[in-house]
Amino acid sequence: MVDTKMEAARKREGIVFFIGFALTIILANYFIKNVGQICVGDDPANPTCLIPMWPAFGIGDGMVPSGVLWAGVALTLRDLVQRRLGFWYSWGAVAVGAGLSAFLDPGLALASGAAFFIAETLDLFVYTPLQQKNLFGAVLASNAVGLIVDSFIFLALAGLPLIYAEGQIVGKLWMTLLALPVIYMIRNWDAKRGMHLA
Repeated sequence: MVDTKMEAARKREGIVFFIGFALTIILANYFIKNVGQICVGDDPANPTCLIPMWPAFGIGDGMVPSGVLWAGVALTLRDLVQRRLGFWYSWGAVAVGAGLSAFLDPGLALASGAAFFIAETLDLFVYTPLQQKNLFGAVLASNAVGLIVDSFIFLALAGLPLIYAEGQIVGKLWMTLLALPVIYMIRNWDAKRGMHLA
């Protein structure tokens, strides 16, 4: 018998994660144009704002587009959308995210939208078989695949040097690692409530 109160809570939390996921796309695009230590580009109306990333490993200048931080959060929130609402809602979140990403950055619509779609789709397919057995492992493995693919595809399609992938990967990885305590709390909270996955 389905616990209707628990089912309502699961759906409500899933919607919050879905909205949070969409907001990360908006924030990533806002940050890349407005927030950073320096903003560069040929078009002053369309700059790319950069932040320092540690560790830089001596490749490039150690600076990355500030939006990478939110891209890292998006990977984890997509996993949480799936945990609460199921595979198809998560797939819908990927489609919404890719569309938002392309719409918000028309200058890089193909690079931004395609990188997002491919990376988040791979994240989805890595996370799905692992989530039941090990939530931490599922989040780490799926995010690792997603953040590497997102970084390389975006740079390749945007015509930017691939040497900048390192900083982007490190930035997204930091955000994944910072999300792990939240994943731990959610996992424990789910176990305490006896909540079943979508």
